[in-house]
Amino acid sequence: MSTGRLVAGSMGQLVRTLRSAPAFPQTLMFLVAYLFFNDGVQTVIAAASIYGQQQLGFAAGQLVTAILLVQVVALLGALGAGWVAQRTSAKATVLGSLVVWVGVVVAGMVIPAGAFGLFLALAAGIGLVLGGTQALSRSMFSQLVPRGREAEWFGLYQSAERGTSWLGTLVFGLVFQLTGSYRPAIASLVVFFVVGGVLLWRVDVARGRREAEQAPELSS
Repeated sequence: MSTGRLVAGSMGQLVRTLRSAPAFPQTLMFLVAYLFFNDGVQTVIAAASIYGQQQLGFAAGQLVTAILLVQVVALLGALGAGWVAQRTSAKATVLGSLVVWVGVVVAGMVIPAGAFGLFLALAAGIGLVLGGTQALSRSMFSQLVPRGREAEWFGLYQSAERGTSWLGTLVFGLVFQLTGSYRPAIASLVVFFVVGGVLLWRVDVARGRREAEQAPELSS
């Protein structure tokens, strides 16, 4: 099969999935919520090194140390988030992680220049919620997609995620251009976590699961 046919087939499937999406309002609301808070997550990760170097004055070696700390703590954080989700719910755990993300962003806005210890504490905070936020979000979405149509819905999930991944970076860059400081630029990312959190809070997971289970499977 030619590349053109593959692309056309993929686009056709995406259009069909979008047409059926209004029949699954909880799934759709979760997807929009995820797009907001995930864009915030990705922008914080991308902007952290710029912020640390340009605003806080850290050397490249110090930034590498912070990045390594994020990776180590992220593994422990993902395990911890799974443990908490088993005793509460994935939705409650993700909402809690978004509160931590807001705290990290606000703390980052006011951290003094050169305070490397505090910067490492923020890096640990990011690692603590990074893995859990993404893994549990994907797990929740898998419960909200119609049976037998997981591939097409996760295709929409990935397409939408990549299609909006520039928005947080755009906001960050625009605020910096308008203010001349990275502090208000990093603070502006709070909006993504708040909007995403409010939308996620409104998602009725049990109802969405029922809607997904009752949906007829597509014939092959």
